[in-house]
Amino acid sequence: MSVRIVTDSTSDLPKELAEELGITVVPLNVHFGLDTFQDGVDLSADQFYHRLLTSPILPKTSAPSPGLFKYHYDRLAGEGHDIISVHISSKLSGTYEAALAGKKSMPNGCHIETFDSKAATMGVGLLAVAAARAARSGAAFNEVVELVRKSIDGIHMVCALDTLDFLQKGGRVGKAQAWLGSILSIKPIISMEEGEVVPLERVRTYGKALARAKELIGKHLPARELAVVYSTDAEEGRKMVDYVKTVSAQQQVCLARFGPVLGTYVGPNSLAFVSLD
Repeated sequence: MSVRIVTDSTSDLPKELAEELGITVVPLNVHFGLDTFQDGVDLSADQFYHRLLTSPILPKTSAPSPGLFKYHYDRLAGEGHDIISVHISSKLSGTYEAALAGKKSMPNGCHIETFDSKAATMGVGLLAVAAARAARSGAAFNEVVELVRKSIDGIHMVCALDTLDFLQKGGRVGKAQAWLGSILSIKPIISMEEGEVVPLERVRTYGKALARAKELIGKHLPARELAVVYSTDAEEGRKMVDYVKTVSAQQQVCLARFGPVLGTYVGPNSLAFVSLD
């Protein structure tokens, strides 16, 4: 049997890369009042950020249903595949629990392994990519499972935000809570540890935040897989990709975009660097 990878839309995997590697992406939901959209399916990033910046209604998000996971697991198992399912930190979303529930509803004999990546955005995405590449190279199910298990602690993220407001309003501010109520002009730099948002540093301007983020990412280079993720400033994202290529001597650096679900929490003018050891 061949191995197929399932992830969720908070992986922020570029569609072309997911299709190239045969990765199934299960969408989360975004709610603007009574309007509900599937992340990346009937709400694009451009549409989302326009609405985020112009609508008086703040978006909310929700996990996929267990039934949606079962649908995809049924489809892949019916094609004769073993399945490895890699998802956003369980401390940020109920997606991993929904995947587990979907797995439990499958018949005995289906080989499905689910993982809490303890990460978000392309931290999840790079893990899925590494697993998919290993599977395509002929690795067996147990070998890919072990690869994913060992790789989770090798995920690193440095993210410069324009504001903490969106994380706060969305209830995902984590240990950066200590920064709330301080000077309004700070530009936070955050990371993740053990599946939770943690503060790294705060500076006075966004330019300084990007400069400091560049210094911090050097600690994680070189790496097996690299990605840059932006929310609204594609040009800044491309500049960061060029910078990372220069300092790491690696030519494969994925440029991705925060989709509607994570965009709800990071907001506009956010930029992240993600690496996988």
